[in-house]
Amino acid sequence: MASGSLALRPFHAATGFAAFAARLAARNMRVTVVASVVLICGAFAAASALQMRFDRAHAASEARYFEARRARDAARQAADALDRIAREARAFAHGALGQGVDPDLRNVAIFAPDGALRRTMTGSTDFVRLPRDLVLSAKTRRILIGGKGLAAMIFADGDRIVAAAFETRALAAAAGEDAAILAGDFALAGAAPDADALTAQVAGWPAEARVAQSDADALSAWYGSLPLYLFVIFGPALVGAGLAAIFVGEFERRMKAARAIRALGATPPADARLLLRLAQAERDAAEARRSKAEFIAHMSHELRTPLNAVIGFSEIIERGLFGPVGHPKYAEYARDIGSAGRGLHGRIGDILEFANLEAGRYPIRLARVDLAALAQAVADEQVGRAFSRRITLDVAAQGQVLALADALAVRRALSLLLANALAYAPEGGRVLIEARAEVAAAVVSVIDNGPGFRPSEKARAGDPFHSFERAGARTGQGLGIAIAMELARRMDGALKLASAPGVGTGVELRLRRG
Repeated sequence: MASGSLALRPFHAATGFAAFAARLAARNMRVTVVASVVLICGAFAAASALQMRFDRAHAASEARYFEARRARDAARQAADALDRIAREARAFAHGALGQGVDPDLRNVAIFAPDGALRRTMTGSTDFVRLPRDLVLSAKTRRILIGGKGLAAMIFADGDRIVAAAFETRALAAAAGEDAAILAGDFALAGAAPDADALTAQVAGWPAEARVAQSDADALSAWYGSLPLYLFVIFGPALVGAGLAAIFVGEFERRMKAARAIRALGATPPADARLLLRLAQAERDAAEARRSKAEFIAHMSHELRTPLNAVIGFSEIIERGLFGPVGHPKYAEYARDIGSAGRGLHGRIGDILEFANLEAGRYPIRLARVDLAALAQAVADEQVGRAFSRRITLDVAAQGQVLALADALAVRRALSLLLANALAYAPEGGRVLIEARAEVAAAVVSVIDNGPGFRPSEKARAGDPFHSFERAGARTGQGLGIAIAMELARRMDGALKLASAPGVGTGVELRLRRG
């Protein structure tokens, strides 16, 4: 009985440790999920790495097999070519050479057993000036001698020694583009590959075919399958991470709701009713803000659609695309309609943009941007408007001013601020755009010498749909600074306004340094 309890102790210890691990994992759900995803990703990565290693070795083995077969084929073709030339030379030695001499055969020399020259095929003896000992050594072995475009073979034929000169192009077909036919240390045909090339002996001749080892073609298919391996590794891991995030979020939401219910159950009835009313008020306020933003966006779209038609038809009438209008006033009225429509279209666009910002539907992608380049680009867009009112528009920058911001959002904010400055600056006035880098921020300022803001107006500057009338200036609906402020806030920046009546206005867009 005691021995039975001793045997069960490891089992009880294992189950106890498993229960403790399960409780620990439940209390630290996020750590558990992250660790599980890492383990799954590691398992897939290890399996894929092993498979990639096996596939690469298999591809290299296949490449070596095909290269060895190519070397054997080249050696066989070289042997056939050399045998053919040897037969022609042997036929000349026996006096049986016909009219159709091989075009690659240049000359044949017949030597006596003692090495004395007997006769040649062409009568020329240039190529047969061979060392006597080399000619005599051909009694026991075949000899190949290479030269530039011309090679020679020496072999015994009965009691005679035959030497034949032939064009190395006879071996070109055997060499092809990726092989070489070598006799000793020199190449008869093709470029000699590296020493680690695959070789095959040319049958019956002191030569070999050599093919360089090249895994590039064989491994190209393997490289093409790398995206599949990456998908096998990261696909399940990403899916698992996404599902884990969903499950953990749902689990935490339910746990939070359960804790809230338990806390509400322990709360006195009066306090519980107050908390319920407060929660309902928060939900109602959020729903009201969402409904307002959606309504503004929807109505802006609904208004812009017929406005596009009005603007288009007014331009058609103004230009007389379908013939002249009956009275000059009609063209003037059409021009006024188009101008008013375009102005209204721009204002509705600003309203739609502000509604999207409030609803959080304006995408912001932070990156390193050059504020000096953006300021110059915005100034170039507005130079015509400044010229029409004889306003001097200058850009001052201290080289590159790098900031961590969204380029489109910065450009939009600067366009709005510059449009306000040009609208309020007097005719013949001056507007300056300045970009500079400070210790903790990158700053771009738009400064004008217009009428400026009074202290009571400065406090309300930036409120949406609130504009300030100025004599001789055409004001909008008060969304320019509001949109610029919201864009700055979305980029973790700020908009700072400095103004004094009769002096002018300076607006600073301050962003994080890049």
